[in-house]
Amino acid sequence: GGPPPSLARALPPSRAMSSGIRVAGGIAKHVKKKGAQQAAYQGIQFLKSYGQHILKNPMIVNAIVEKGGVKSTDVVLEIGPGTGNLTMRLLETAKKVIAIEFDPRMVVELERRVSGTPHGHNLKIISGDFLKVDLPYFDVCIANCPYQISSPLVFKLLSHRPMFRSATLMFQREFAMRLCVNPGDPLYCRLSVNAQLLARTTHILKVGKNNFRPPPKVDSSVVRIEPRSPMIDVNFREWDGLVRLCFGRKNKTLGGIFRTKTVLQLIENNYKTYKALQVNNGKGVSAMDMGSGGVGNVSSKMLGAATMGARKKGKFSQKGKKQYGLGADEEMDIDDGDEDGNGITSVDAVTPEFIRGLVEKVLNTDGFVDMRASKMSQDDFLRLLATFNEAGIHFA
Repeated sequence: GGPPPSLARALPPSRAMSSGIRVAGGIAKHVKKKGAQQAAYQGIQFLKSYGQHILKNPMIVNAIVEKGGVKSTDVVLEIGPGTGNLTMRLLETAKKVIAIEFDPRMVVELERRVSGTPHGHNLKIISGDFLKVDLPYFDVCIANCPYQISSPLVFKLLSHRPMFRSATLMFQREFAMRLCVNPGDPLYCRLSVNAQLLARTTHILKVGKNNFRPPPKVDSSVVRIEPRSPMIDVNFREWDGLVRLCFGRKNKTLGGIFRTKTVLQLIENNYKTYKALQVNNGKGVSAMDMGSGGVGNVSSKMLGAATMGARKKGKFSQKGKKQYGLGADEEMDIDDGDEDGNGITSVDAVTPEFIRGLVEKVLNTDGFVDMRASKMSQDDFLRLLATFNEAGIHFA
């Protein structure tokens, strides 16, 4: 049983451990480094920098396809197909599958896998970055999403026209729950409000991390996203500007937020610009291509990574306190609209006291002053935005 004690003593501790030699306390078995155990498929190394966690459990694959409601006449969009475990199941069910893959190695592997299969001719592969390619027509989207682009991915899908029927997507569990939670939940945030304005979101399935190769650090969840039809008639740039302000401190009252010096200054600057443009061109700012807010004005620019889909880092004042709003590099845009009825026709007549009066009038409507963003519903935010607009105050 093992080498003589004299030999064991002669070996360095590191060598004794790695060789499985009997040492004090028992036999030390060789343990591979974690990096050496990274999963591979057919010689392909999975890259975590690309968010490559391949779903390996066929029962989960089948459940996703079934709950996705895929029909035999559907064109299915898949994002990040990887080695094709989900793709092969979709090809058996749908009329056509369009797969968008960023990694050229996975494109080659997917082409090899479907070659010679009965449904191989129903697969179209687009090699490129999902956030940069033009999306084709599709009926449903089903995907194990690359987690690092989750937010911009969702809003790019929701800005796509013609509108799709549904998307069944897998995300990290916390992100998935943020999409679905109701007001008052600790996870309720700006992402929740923006996503639920545009779509109905439903949590479908929890997926443990051991169902992936290589396993991620956290569990995942599958979410169904169904675009609202017809969409709520609101200017999305205005909406997101307001929501960003409110969720800067989501547990603070609206009175506490909109009475701060930084927010009042932001509103005053925007109000002055709005009035100046009205006076100068005599017809408001409709020529500025800001959009009227209807359904036809939804675009990927409005809903993509630059607006709803990305987190913004707040600017800090000289006192070290976080400012609300868009920051110095994101001045508030101006939207077109009618006269606000305040009788102000000169920019010089707009004073801090005047702006404070307008804001107080809004806050004292419908009890907004005591409301908190963390507990406000879609209807609450819509009424708040409408009340601000009626007072001549606009956001972007």
